[in-house]
Amino acid sequence: MVNVISHFGVGLLIALALGLKGNKLKVVALLSVLPDLDFILYSIFIYANNGLSPAVRNQLFYLIGHREFMHSILFIVLITCILWFKTKDWLFTVGGFQSLFFHSYLDYVTSWKMRPLYPFSTDASIMSAVYFFDPMLNLLPLLPPFIVIIVNLSHTRKKNGRIKRLCTFISNVDDKLYASLILLLLVWLTVIPVSKAFLINHISCAEEAEISYQNTYPESTNKFLTAYSYNSTHYRVLEISYRSGIEKSMYVEKLSAYGNISDAATYVKRAENLYRAGVPQEIDYPVYSVSGTSDSVTVILSDARNPYIEDIAYFKSSYRFVFDRKNIEKYEVYASMHGSQEERLGMNWFG
Repeated sequence: MVNVISHFGVGLLIALALGLKGNKLKVVALLSVLPDLDFILYSIFIYANNGLSPAVRNQLFYLIGHREFMHSILFIVLITCILWFKTKDWLFTVGGFQSLFFHSYLDYVTSWKMRPLYPFSTDASIMSAVYFFDPMLNLLPLLPPFIVIIVNLSHTRKKNGRIKRLCTFISNVDDKLYASLILLLLVWLTVIPVSKAFLINHISCAEEAEISYQNTYPESTNKFLTAYSYNSTHYRVLEISYRSGIEKSMYVEKLSAYGNISDAATYVKRAENLYRAGVPQEIDYPVYSVSGTSDSVTVILSDARNPYIEDIAYFKSSYRFVFDRKNIEKYEVYASMHGSQEERLGMNWFG
């Protein structure tokens, strides 16, 4: 997940590197933020989904949810084909494709799950290798807008010495400058995921366990938070870094029961089935907490990593299922999504 300004800066950089001018430059730059317009559709969907059946709701979520279909490979191909059939300009079409592709790749390589293969697969995945506030990813894309602003100012005002020299320098090296910036960004976005792979392999060998690459979440430019199933009752949560390897480790119970609830496993299974029938499926390491009264049983579902993450993360959600003791098919569900305030969910969230 990358901010809109950085996306726009990358799109503008691509357009400048290809030598596009006028409206074509503007279109390629704006295409770099097109996928994030799904946020508008998703906002409408949030307020209008209560009357939908669970199956229809799920499919609409895949189509108009934020970072869903409009971040998929099929969407990129469709828009690229439209550009070609409308203009028959291969350079402009290549620029549009690169702009869209870089948007999805930048989001995919950072820290939020997507479904890039939808509709052929609804499996969510992510590289999660680059920290959201990575300096290279946030500062380098600011250079192209800065350069364009300086050049435009030089055309509308009388040039002072410094601006004149800067504009002269840019005009002399612009082709090499833009290509070099793209190359630098590509190298960075290749080196970091590969470096993470080496780190995960090192930790897996040290722990004698299989650590998931995509479920290892960046906490900073140097640190990651990860977990794995240690045994049938516990997860082992790890804070790891390039410098020190394993820095901290914690054990988290998979199931905690409070009070005399002899059939806790039944309610946990029911909560699990309900959750698996809905979207967005953001929890990777499910932890269940069961408590009850004479009338109801409450099952809280969250991710084992939740207590140890400081910033907002895709998995930082919790679901509270309240079941009627007399009839397990009667229930209410409340959720706190990505650290937000808890709200009651509609019954159409689950099949």
